[in-house]
Amino acid sequence: MSGYILAIDQGTTSSRAIIFDQAQKIVGRGQKEFPQHFPQDGWVEHNPDEIWESVLTSVTTALADAGLRAEEIAAIGITNQRETTLVWDRATGEPVYNAIVWQDRRTHKLCDTLKKDGHEAMVSKRTGLLLDPYFSATKVAWILDNVPGVRKRAEKGELAFGTVDSYLIWRLTGGKRHMTDATNASRTMLFNIRTNEWDKDLLKLFRVPASLLPQVLDNADDFGVTDAAVLGAAIPIYGVAGDQQAATIGQACFEPGMLKSTYGTGCFALLNTGTDLVRSKNRLLSTIAYRIGGETTYALEGAIFMAGASVQWLRDMLKIIDKASDTGPLAEAADPSQNVYLVPAFVGLGAPWWDPGARGAILGLTRNTGAAEIARATLESVSYQTRDLLDAMQKDWKGATETVLRVDGGMVSSDWTMQFLADILDAPVDRPTILETTALGAAWLAGWKAGVWPDMSGFAKTWALDRRFSPEMDKPTRKRKIAGWRDAVQRTLTTR
Repeated sequence: MSGYILAIDQGTTSSRAIIFDQAQKIVGRGQKEFPQHFPQDGWVEHNPDEIWESVLTSVTTALADAGLRAEEIAAIGITNQRETTLVWDRATGEPVYNAIVWQDRRTHKLCDTLKKDGHEAMVSKRTGLLLDPYFSATKVAWILDNVPGVRKRAEKGELAFGTVDSYLIWRLTGGKRHMTDATNASRTMLFNIRTNEWDKDLLKLFRVPASLLPQVLDNADDFGVTDAAVLGAAIPIYGVAGDQQAATIGQACFEPGMLKSTYGTGCFALLNTGTDLVRSKNRLLSTIAYRIGGETTYALEGAIFMAGASVQWLRDMLKIIDKASDTGPLAEAADPSQNVYLVPAFVGLGAPWWDPGARGAILGLTRNTGAAEIARATLESVSYQTRDLLDAMQKDWKGATETVLRVDGGMVSSDWTMQFLADILDAPVDRPTILETTALGAAWLAGWKAGVWPDMSGFAKTWALDRRFSPEMDKPTRKRKIAGWRDAVQRTLTTR
């Protein structure tokens, strides 16, 4: 059997396809960005057809880059932007509305109403999540209630709901499989993470018909076979995981206490808590890290909505950089005497604040503040937010004492950013040799299931360190900077 594994990494701003060989080396890549749609303030949408076309283009490019034919791929692993919500026609595959993206805030009033009515405790106990527009349940409810005729069609069983993984599986298999995995299901706010099943009380609360729902499988499982007319060959889909859980797997964070943080569009830190489902007292999320062989491993998660997306804002809206890599040199050139803070609450604040009404702010501006200082404040904001998450994790779980943070994602290629992160955390930051850990995690699930990649312990031994960043900042400076950040955040909150 061929040892080549195709990982489809469907992200918030682009889709990527990466082909790994049997030795887990990258042999082919493809990537295509797709448009972001902002119909109103706080609304974020994707066109499902544009997502699909970007995936097909990326796969075709990766195959050409590797010099391979589709029939030489042993298996496919899929990883995806989580919580983003689609509803489509079961007969035609036609979406009834654009995909509502995880960043979208349109349902914050519904979430506020449900909180006031006393439902958050039940929701949190069963899902590990907080009542926030971030998750899928209120997005589905919005589509059912606001797109003409859709609720009636859903109640007749004519429609299907899914996160992006489900939609891709549906399209790849020619409409034969309506599936998701346990990690993506755990982010819908409709799935009981203790019993590992769709929760009838939650479906009733959010008024979501059970007929809409996909079947939930393990992360390494049989998700069907691609229609030969789609990719040119019938290829088994053997691995699926939400992007942050896939990165956790790709970083080989298989032991309780291991911690990873991914710096992509947003920033997401996951702490493996093993079979212990930790209930956060500090407004973190309890979630499924992975489910393999029917055994569930849990995690504490902190979600930051704006990381790399803040750098995109510098590029696309302020136009003070031409490309993301310009931010590091700019930050190094910034005036160190200026204390400028950017609170990137462009779509509200995530953990541990959970304030959907907050909006972004730049504080500490002087007459001498320029592009360099704003770029530095943007990069620094990611580190400050990560510090907030780690502080909360250490309060929540006794196993989170000595922290070594494994990092991945586009932003970690900046040495300046990673050094500042280590300084603010006062902890080592480990950057691996393979930065495509999200795709690698999905590939391992598929490769292991296909029998061409090693088991969990064997895979963990292949993790390799590129560079460790150790803290160098003195304690008084760190304390002063963190105090300034916390003050800046307090000035943006609407829930003070």
